[in-house]
Amino acid sequence: MQLRLTSRIGQEELEELRLLAESAGAEVCGTILGSRQVPAAATFVGQGKAEEIRAACARDHVDIVLVNHDLSPVQERNLEKIAGCRVLDRTGLILDIFAQRAHSAEGKLQVELAQLEHLSTRLVRGWTHLERQKGGIGLRGPGETQLEVDRRLVRERIKKLNQRLKQVSVQRRSRRRARHKVPIPTVSFVGYTNAGKSSLFNRLTSSAVYEANQLFATLDPTMRRLEMPGKSAIILADTVGFIRHLPHDLVAAFKSTLEEVAEADLLLHVVDAANPERLEQMQRVHEVLTEIHADSIPQIVVFNKIDLTGEAPRYERDAHGRIARIWVSARTGEGLDLLREVLATHFRHHRQRYILHLPPEAGRLRATLYERFDIVGEVPMESGGWEIRVALEIPQLAWLRQHADFREEYLLSDAKPVLAPTGS
Repeated sequence: MQLRLTSRIGQEELEELRLLAESAGAEVCGTILGSRQVPAAATFVGQGKAEEIRAACARDHVDIVLVNHDLSPVQERNLEKIAGCRVLDRTGLILDIFAQRAHSAEGKLQVELAQLEHLSTRLVRGWTHLERQKGGIGLRGPGETQLEVDRRLVRERIKKLNQRLKQVSVQRRSRRRARHKVPIPTVSFVGYTNAGKSSLFNRLTSSAVYEANQLFATLDPTMRRLEMPGKSAIILADTVGFIRHLPHDLVAAFKSTLEEVAEADLLLHVVDAANPERLEQMQRVHEVLTEIHADSIPQIVVFNKIDLTGEAPRYERDAHGRIARIWVSARTGEGLDLLREVLATHFRHHRQRYILHLPPEAGRLRATLYERFDIVGEVPMESGGWEIRVALEIPQLAWLRQHADFREEYLLSDAKPVLAPTGS
């Protein structure tokens, strides 16, 4: 049984609530809509609507009522008494889905923290019969109620989880620093949940990340190396999808995971091109990106699922001539070669062409250049060495200068832009 109370009901929000319910494993047997200017303090809904809920629950033998709003602990408890079954608000429902999807140790810690933060204000529900002080011979005194004991245990557990997540965050930053030592840019997938990020990720990287037609199919971030034209490579990161009114507790709990987005060199904003609400969904994603301070990162919008819209693969540029939008299909593979070229072009624009004069004894450095970088050309020198033209990004040049075999006198000063290929 779904309950949605609003002054302006949107069909897309009802559909999203249904998908959330089904993703959690529930079978939807009915929907009750309500319109009210101000929620009732005691039950959120009015007396008549509460009676309608009770009658529907009794008639359909409902096990749980899902409310597409955040409820206070009192409202949740009172609605449960009226309905005669469990009541779960929107945040509780999303937390339940996250608990089912988390597989990594970090993901489980993040979900448990968010659950405890949400539960800490609702402990009174489970301990109303134990709120008396302990008593009896030898036990009289101020004592501690069972509710207070439980709250203290929850606080201690939250403290331990925060400490462990801080350690995980430090470890993740260390791995990120190690990646930055190797000059490979990172590209993160972002987008509304169920837009096809994992499907696109799997298609590009030949991976087997779990994908399904359900909300929050992917929670734990996955990273893969993708080889690009011209002896270059990028790191692709698949991350959790966003949703309307994503609970702040979840954004806070998944902060270390979302850091992969905030630290990326480029964002691929995947959009379901067949969804009529795609513009609103794009706005929701932008709001979350702003909240995690990732809104200033360069972004390319990838309109996925063109096999459902009949559109042809293509890309468009913005007013500055940069590629800003591309249309593809992860299911059929249409436009994926174009997307690879768009990615290569994006990072090629940040390259400069450098000339190196390497002596004969720098053969190992020459081999490193051919292994890691895009060699534009090579000319043998009379001295027995080589004049090598190589295309480098600034991080790649910094990495090269730290190489044990590199000498500053090898590098000539005239750096020139690398032109993008014709038609890109």
